Amino acid sequence: MTRSETQTVPAQTKEEAAGLEGLPEIPPFDEVGPVDARALSKTLFARLEKLEEGTHEHAYVRNTLVELNLALVKFAASRFRSRSEPMEDIVQVGTIGLIKAIDRFELSRGVEFPTFAMPTIIGEIKRFFRDTSWSVRVPRRLQELRLDLAKAGDELAQKLDRAPTVAELAERLGLEREDVVEGMVASNAYTASSLDAQPEEDDSEGALADRIGYEDHGLEGIENLESLKPLIAGLTPRDRQILSLRFVANLTQSEIGEELGISQMHVSRLLTRTLNRLRRGLLTES
Repeated sequence: MTRSETQTVPAQTKEEAAGLEGLPEIPPFDEVGPVDARALSKTLFARLEKLEEGTHEHAYVRNTLVELNLALVKFAASRFRSRSEPMEDIVQVGTIGLIKAIDRFELSRGVEFPTFAMPTIIGEIKRFFRDTSWSVRVPRRLQELRLDLAKAGDELAQKLDRAPTVAELAERLGLEREDVVEGMVASNAYTASSLDAQPEEDDSEGALADRIGYEDHGLEGIENLESLKPLIAGLTPRDRQILSLRFVANLTQSEIGEELGISQMHVSRLLTRTLNRLRRGLLTES
């Protein structure tokens, strides 16, 4: 109830008027600055503690506190303006947090109300995003379709005593089957499972992270090997033999020299020349 609404209530009884006696004149809320709002709020909180919950006086003072402190909600909501949800919805949720803060606040704590209220307001807004935001951004049409499908699915499940089919959902909502399927697929984007989430008890495959593929650097080696084959084929027989002895038989340069009857230094020069030739060939291809 806003202040203007409170002015339309029936004439107060003497008891009700007594409960509001001594309250300062409240100017239009959009004209109250932060300092004045803080001072007026202290006076209203002191009176609120003396009023019985559920009475007209209690409701009037409480609603006035809400109006006086809406600037806190708008300030908190501005931090989330980059989100896709309408600002009006964010302010509405933040106002719920403000009301909760008003109901919990005690002057005896010696804390300024804005300091006390802001964490509750922001917490309520964050909870709203946590409960309603999608893990993957999808068009609003599909977001609304998900809600319609969920409602129709629950109603049909109770009526049929089983999960409804796509055709039954399409008939209930007056949609094409393809639209229903599209909505079901989009619903998978509403929540995301953690890669570290533990599997069900009857699932023996381990956590999701254990089942996701990884980058196999060996595949790159196979690709390079296939690219090397024609290059190796173009080498002289001796160069091919030296490569085979070094990288297939794993012989040292000294052992290769003994095998071919040449010096270790000569083997090193031939091997270096061959590898440079193959490297240039790979770079040219890529």
